[in-house]
Amino acid sequence: MKKIFAATTLLLMVGYAAIAQQNMQLPDTGISGVYEVMVGTDRPQFHIRYFAEFGFRVVDSAVITAAQAKAIYGVDSPLKSYRLQNGEVDSHGLLRLLAWEKPLGPGVGYGIPETIGQRMAVMMTKDITRIVDIYQLERANGEKWLPIEPIFDDLYNLSSGKPGFFNRPAGVRETAIYGEWFVHVFFQRYGYQIPGYGTINPNAPLQTSEFTHHDFIIKGDMAAVTRYYSEALGLQPEEPAPVIDGDWQKGPRRVFDMPQGYSHYYRGFVSPNNICGKLKFFVPRAPKPDRSENQRIGELGITLHSLYTPKLNMVYELIKKQQIKSSPIQKNEFGENSFVFTGPDGVSWQIIEKTNTKFKPETKREFKPTGQ
Repeated sequence: MKKIFAATTLLLMVGYAAIAQQNMQLPDTGISGVYEVMVGTDRPQFHIRYFAEFGFRVVDSAVITAAQAKAIYGVDSPLKSYRLQNGEVDSHGLLRLLAWEKPLGPGVGYGIPETIGQRMAVMMTKDITRIVDIYQLERANGEKWLPIEPIFDDLYNLSSGKPGFFNRPAGVRETAIYGEWFVHVFFQRYGYQIPGYGTINPNAPLQTSEFTHHDFIIKGDMAAVTRYYSEALGLQPEEPAPVIDGDWQKGPRRVFDMPQGYSHYYRGFVSPNNICGKLKFFVPRAPKPDRSENQRIGELGITLHSLYTPKLNMVYELIKKQQIKSSPIQKNEFGENSFVFTGPDGVSWQIIEKTNTKFKPETKREFKPTGQ
């Protein structure tokens, strides 16, 4: 097992070195991984209580007028904003609740997997079965949750030989929980860990981590609409071009409820400054409901994400160079220099000026066996 892990780690390091070589012209923006997922809400106290079950606590809040919200976000509504953090992890994977006094609409809402406009936020857990049981109970109670039965897969080929009691396979079990105002993805690791990629909060009742990565269901020419992530934001693509994934992959087949013969385009981006806070994009290759018009800032549900950088002016100029319209640099509700824009992929971002965090992110992905 140790030899397999060593070989896999070496291959991954070589792979990342090759990607870095292909992307030597990427701007050195100092960009973070995804800092916050932002959720529009008309029930902030309920959602604060809800996310406390996953280990999130309010670490800051602010109130701004309709005029201020219009200038920052383009939404003519008073706003109370809550920033929540999971445990001690302040470098990525936070949550911001945007309590609009006058929401612009219901958001993407409850829909089938791969509804265009859906956003999915991913957490690690110690007990995925318990979480699915809870959401199945909520569904039985009439709540709008669609829990997918978890599936196990050895994503990184970490196992060797014939699996059995004494040669237990390493891998991950994952599931998606589709909801009306939030789409969760949960995963549980077996036999290995990746330092810095998911930190379980011991005080979380559901034994979960910060958000580790984020999925976006988008439309259009994926190569064209996602180009700005590298050229303007300085994020590293996993591959030089989008790839086709599909029903031959156990995890995606289950999580996205793929019928036989189905596939989608996929592209992933990671910050060179943090292995966590990764971005994953999917473009369906078959007709899916399109609710992307409900993704605008000011609606309910996940409508916005944030990144931070110590080089805000540089990123601002690079975004302008991409001919992407943005707000001017100004203070957000927490007094942070920032600007907001929506990319050609329909994803909205707030880029925040920030120089450091207490929790130091990992910049190299390493697989370590746990002997489980």
